[in-house]
Amino acid sequence: MNSHEIDYKIYGDDMQFVEIELDPKETVIAEAGSMMMMDTNIQMETIFGDGSSQSKGGLMDKLFGAGKRVLTGESLFMTAYTNIGGGKQKVSFAAPYIGKILPMDLSALGGKLICQKDSFLCSAKGVSVGIDFRKKLSVGFFGGEGFILQKLEGDGLAFVHSCGALIKKDLAYGEILRIDTGCLVAMTKDIHYDIEFVGGIKNTFFGGEGVFFATVSGPGTVWIQSLPFNRLAERVFAAAPRGGGRKEEGSILGSIGNLFDGD
Repeated sequence: MNSHEIDYKIYGDDMQFVEIELDPKETVIAEAGSMMMMDTNIQMETIFGDGSSQSKGGLMDKLFGAGKRVLTGESLFMTAYTNIGGGKQKVSFAAPYIGKILPMDLSALGGKLICQKDSFLCSAKGVSVGIDFRKKLSVGFFGGEGFILQKLEGDGLAFVHSCGALIKKDLAYGEILRIDTGCLVAMTKDIHYDIEFVGGIKNTFFGGEGVFFATVSGPGTVWIQSLPFNRLAERVFAAAPRGGGRKEEGSILGSIGNLFDGD
């Protein structure tokens, strides 16, 4: 194997974190800011790109690897956590929002996994984190969350996170599934992915489900989340009080009640 062989354990139900156990000299890479806790003999190092073998060349190779991450909306830098002690050491990483952490063994998935641009959490050193370009213009211009997808390649373990409930769907050859673009978490490399127009004036302006959806067809496996983070953020923002005032939710007086408070 080119990637480091790491052991792990996932804790929690809806707010999960993954505990990675490293043998001496083993390394795990993660998004900056995702570390929850670590043992004393874990050494942190900020690196360009993903630290895989593809980015161990010259300066231009490293800059190119880091630049690919910028296109996916991520930071230029990642953090490598290495066990510099003589025994096993542990480091834990927490999901950024409510949902599930998915362990993905890339060696069992054909060496490649396509996932949403912000779903990567951490992986064994040696896994390459890049971008997956889609050739069709419809995917490029109208894909929304599916416009730029992350590509995880290698033969090690990678961990991605989802929001809300999670379902895994195995699609047979030619089997088609239509999904909200924000609900698609990950898919295996043989899945055909495209963006389709919902169609119809009423659907477009009054449907409330967006103008485009993702169409995936087998053979392969897709992972789908029930609550895209952008949808959760929109609901939270809509419910937040404006201008520092209180939201009179459920009150028959509404804003008139503020008159009695001197507002």
